[in-house]
Amino acid sequence: MAIGIGRRQFISALGGAASAWPFAARAQRAKMPVVGFISNGSADASARFAAAFRNGLNETGYVEGQNVTVEYHWTDGQYDRVATLLADLIRRRVAVIATPASNDATLAAKAATATIPIVFGVPGDPVQLGLVASLPRPGGNATGINFFSHEVVAKRLRLLHDLVPKAVRVAVLLNPANALSAESTLREVQEAAPAIGLQIQTLNATTIGEIDAAFAALARERPDAMFVAPDGFFTSRRVQFATLTAYDRIPATYANRDIVAAGGLMSYGTDLADLFRQVGVYTGRILKGAKPADLPVVQSTKFEFVINLQTARALGIEVPPAVLSIADEVIE
Repeated sequence: MAIGIGRRQFISALGGAASAWPFAARAQRAKMPVVGFISNGSADASARFAAAFRNGLNETGYVEGQNVTVEYHWTDGQYDRVATLLADLIRRRVAVIATPASNDATLAAKAATATIPIVFGVPGDPVQLGLVASLPRPGGNATGINFFSHEVVAKRLRLLHDLVPKAVRVAVLLNPANALSAESTLREVQEAAPAIGLQIQTLNATTIGEIDAAFAALARERPDAMFVAPDGFFTSRRVQFATLTAYDRIPATYANRDIVAAGGLMSYGTDLADLFRQVGVYTGRILKGAKPADLPVVQSTKFEFVINLQTARALGIEVPPAVLSIADEVIE
């Protein structure tokens, strides 16, 4: 014989179950591992990089909001925020600290914790930086991707010279707040320039106003071209760079295609979206139980050479067919 329940009892039971759902959902979220993500640049300028990082996580079975929580922190040129951000992440014992394309955050994280896993993306030699014992066997709590930023400086200068063969005096814009990157870039430029017959002039900028001031100096001194150092803050100011270089009619080269997409002339450098994806993959592998000490450092081998033809025409530059033929992307 079927056992029935009254209408009032049914509604009461249903209401009790429904009230338990939010609690269950909260409990599930609370159990999710938390990834503390710190990188240079700004959130709006780096949306495609965040998406690439999530794609890397997805490749290992992790979906943000379902079985992992990612807390994104973009320094936006405020490099002095890193220590405070890290202190909070370490205090809360996050599962992994991911620091793609950020030397300063990576070094600060390594100095701050020897136990929480760190997945980095750095342009410098991870062994020389003291991050790992060796590339194949990192041996500590950090591993990640070694991407070539400063090693491609000579080629970026050469491509600029090929595009603007009459250029002799080149202004190099650095961000001294991003000290390690600025020092390495300047050293590489100074070593590469004489072989190409270029003369170098350096300018510094750490704020929006200082970028404007640097271009005011360029307008007075009239160099033939400009070399912008790789820097997340500079990338976040991509529209400002595109506007100022167009106004001053100065050909400029960048490390990141995003500035070229915004109207810059050309870029050559590591495929940063792929770098972020690889950092996401390693983060997922560590969440699954892999130890950083056993995950070899990967050396990025994907590079992008991008030219904006519309900008070239506006500057009166005739792009040689030989240069066009080797471009990975041509923006019309």
